[in-house]
Amino acid sequence: MKFLDQAKVFARSGDGGNGVVAFRREKFIEFGGPDGGDGGRGGDVIVEAVEGLNTLIDYRYQQHFRAERGHNGEGANRTGAGGKDIVLRLPVGTQIFEDDNETLVADLTKPGQREVICEGGEGGRGNTRFKSATNRAPRKSTPGKEGVERWLWLRLKLIADAGLVGMPNAGKSTFLAAVSEARPKIADYPFTTLSPHLGVVRHRDEGFVLADIPGLIEGAHAGKGLGTRFLGHVERCRVLLHLVDGTAEDVVAAYRTIRRELRAYGHGLERKTEILALNKCDALSPAEIKRKCAALARAARKAPLTLSGATGKGVTQALDALLVTARKKAKAA
Repeated sequence: MKFLDQAKVFARSGDGGNGVVAFRREKFIEFGGPDGGDGGRGGDVIVEAVEGLNTLIDYRYQQHFRAERGHNGEGANRTGAGGKDIVLRLPVGTQIFEDDNETLVADLTKPGQREVICEGGEGGRGNTRFKSATNRAPRKSTPGKEGVERWLWLRLKLIADAGLVGMPNAGKSTFLAAVSEARPKIADYPFTTLSPHLGVVRHRDEGFVLADIPGLIEGAHAGKGLGTRFLGHVERCRVLLHLVDGTAEDVVAAYRTIRRELRAYGHGLERKTEILALNKCDALSPAEIKRKCAALARAARKAPLTLSGATGKGVTQALDALLVTARKKAKAA
C-alpha cells in the first residue's frame, strides 16, 4: 500500500429537515387544531481513529464527504427522521487542520477516538410549536438550519516510541531491518527510504515501536531534499536514535547538520532525548573508531555508542538505551 501522510478533503454536514404546516381532520373532532411535526436533524461528519491503518491513501481518490439531510416533518405530529452521519476512518495519529493548514481542529491519538468536525443542522419547527391561547390555528413553520461545510487538511504523524534520524545512507533502514520484522528498502545510494517505516522491536521480553524517518540533508527545513515533510512523524517519538555514518569523512559535520535541521524545524524536536551512535563500525579500524568517537563526544558533549546494523555489533546496547528511555518517558507522560 502506498504511503500518504497528507490529504485535503471537503466535508459537509446535513441540513436540518423542514417543519410542516398540518391540521387534524378527524370526523368527530370539531376543532382539530395544528399537528405539523418538526424536521429531523441533519447528519454529522465524524472522524474516528482506527487501528490497522498507517496511510491516508484512501483520501487521495475521494475528497468530498457529505452527511445525509434530515427528513421533513409530517402531519400527526410526526418528526422527520434524522440524517445519517458519515464517519471518516483515519489512522491513529492523524491531525485535522482548517483550510489554512495551521488551525488544529482535532488530534486523534488513541484508537477508537471520535470527534465531530461538522455538526448537522437543527430541524425546523412544525406549526404545532406555534400554537398558543391567542393563535389556535397557526400557519407558521420554520425551515431546517443549514449544515456546516469546510475544507480540511488531514495530516498523519505516525505514533512511535522511538525514531531513527540521520543523514541519507547513515544505516537507519539497515538498523530497523536488523531489530524488527520491517523490511524497508536498502541500497547503497542516498534517499533509498522515501517514506517512514514502522517496526515493532521485541527486546528483553518487551516491545516498542521504532520509526525509520527518511534522511535529512542541510537545508531540509527550507525544502531541500525531502524537506521537512516527514519530520512531523518525529514529533510523537519519545526518544531519538541519531545514527552517524562512521564512514563519512567528517562525522562532526554530519552530526551538526542534523541538529541544525531539528532546531530549524522547531516543535520541540531539538529538546527530545537523543541517543547518539556511530554506525557502520564494521567498516572502520579500531583507531578510526576511537578518533571519530572522541570527535563526536566533544561536539555532542556525550559519549556515542558504537554499533553496526549490518553485523549486529553494539545493537543490543542501543536497544537497551532506547527501551530504558522510552519506558521512563511513558511513565512520565
